[in-house]
Amino acid sequence: MSRFEQLIQDLGPRKFSLKGKLWMALLIVISVAGIAAYVDQLIRGQEVTNMRDYVLWGFYISNFVFFVATSFVAAIVVAVLRLTNNEWRRPFVRLAEIVAVACIIMAGITIMIDMARPDRILNLFVHARLQSPITWDVIIIPTFMAVSILLLYFPMLPDLAILRDHYRDKHPRLSKIYGIFALKWQWTKQQLRLQQKSIQIVVLLIIPLGLILESIDAYLFSTTYRVGWDSSNFAPYFISGAMVSGLGTLVALVYVVRKNKKLENYITDYHFEKIGRLLVLALMIYIYFNINEYLVPLFTSKEAESEHLNTLLVGDYAVPFWLVTIGGLVLPALLLLFKRLRKPRPMFYISLLVVLGSYWKRYLIVTPTLLHPYLPIQGVPESWRHYFPSLHEWAITGATLAMALLIITLLVRYVPVISIDRLAEEEGLEEAKHKEAAA
Repeated sequence: MSRFEQLIQDLGPRKFSLKGKLWMALLIVISVAGIAAYVDQLIRGQEVTNMRDYVLWGFYISNFVFFVATSFVAAIVVAVLRLTNNEWRRPFVRLAEIVAVACIIMAGITIMIDMARPDRILNLFVHARLQSPITWDVIIIPTFMAVSILLLYFPMLPDLAILRDHYRDKHPRLSKIYGIFALKWQWTKQQLRLQQKSIQIVVLLIIPLGLILESIDAYLFSTTYRVGWDSSNFAPYFISGAMVSGLGTLVALVYVVRKNKKLENYITDYHFEKIGRLLVLALMIYIYFNINEYLVPLFTSKEAESEHLNTLLVGDYAVPFWLVTIGGLVLPALLLLFKRLRKPRPMFYISLLVVLGSYWKRYLIVTPTLLHPYLPIQGVPESWRHYFPSLHEWAITGATLAMALLIITLLVRYVPVISIDRLAEEEGLEEAKHKEAAA
C-alpha cells in the first residue's frame, strides 16, 4: 500500500463498528423521543412545559445560548488559526468547522422550538422592528449559518475530489456522491486561486459575524432591564464564556475522534498541549468577567439586585452556582496550568467538566433572573414562582443535543477530519494524487 493510499485509509470514510452503530441508534432514539414530545407540545400548547408568567424563558433558551456560544467560538478559532497560518492548527480546524455548522443549525431549530406558535415565524420578518435585538438575531443566525457551511465546504473540495477518484472503481455510488459535492475539482490553477480567495473572504467574514452574533445574543438579555441582566458587561461576558464552552467542546470531540479513528500519528500530544494553553487563556479571561459580573454588584447593588445575588451565592441556586463556578471554571483553569495535565486523556476529562459547567452556566443566567421580576405577579399559584424543566422540556432539549451529535457523527464518518490534500502536498505525494485523478 502506498503512502497516499494509507492517508486515504486513515482519514477517509470507514464503516461503523458495532459501537458506532449502537451510538447512532441511541442518538436516533433520543431524537425520535424528542420529536414526539415536540409534536405533543404543538398539539397541547406550552402548558406541557413548566414555563409560566415568571419563567417565560426556560431550558430551551439556555440550550439556545449554549449552541450559539459553541458555534461562535468554533468558527472564530478556525478563522484565527487560518489567518495566522499556525501549523499545529490542522487537526482542529475541520473538526471545529463541523462543530460550528452542527451547533448553529441546532441553535436555529431550538429558537423555533421555544416559540409557542412556530407557524407565525414569518411575522418576525414581515413585522420586523429594526430597534429590536430579536430582529437582528433572526437575521444574523441564518447569515452565520450560511457562512459557517461555506467555511467548512470550500477547504474540503480537494479532499472530496480525492475520495471521488479513489472510490471510482471500488464504490461507484459513493464516488458519484463525492463527485457531486466536489464540483468537478481538478486542481487547476484557476480553481486553486478561486478556492484560496474564497476561503480568505469567508474567514474574514466569519470573525465580525461571530462577534455580532454573540453580542446580539447578549443584547437579547441586557436590553430587557431585568435584575441580573441589566449590565453593559454582558456582551464581552458572553463572548468570553463562548470561548470556554466552544474550546471545551472541541477538545472533547478531538479526543474522541482521535481514539475511535486511531489518529494518534496525526493528532499528537503536541497538539493537545497547544490547544490546552488556549483553553487556559479562555478560562482565565472568563473568570475575570465573572468577577466583574458578580463581585462589583455585590458591593453596589440595590435591593432587587441583592436579592438576586443572594439567591445565587447562598440561596436556592447556591449549590449549582458554586458547582458550575468552581468545578466548571476555576478547577479546570488551575489543573491546566500543569503541563502534565495538558495531555490527551487528562484534557478530555477536564474538557467534560468545562462543557458541563458551561451548559449549566447558561441555565443559571436565564432562570434565577426571571424569578426576580421588578413587579412581582399577584395571585398566581405558588408553583409559578419556581421553575424546573418538565419531562417534555428534557426530552426536546435532549433531542436537540442528540441531533447536533448526529450531524457531527455523520460528518466525521464521511468527511476527512484532517485534510488529505494538504498532508499529501506536505509529504510530496502530488504525483500520486494527480495520477489517481487522471485515472
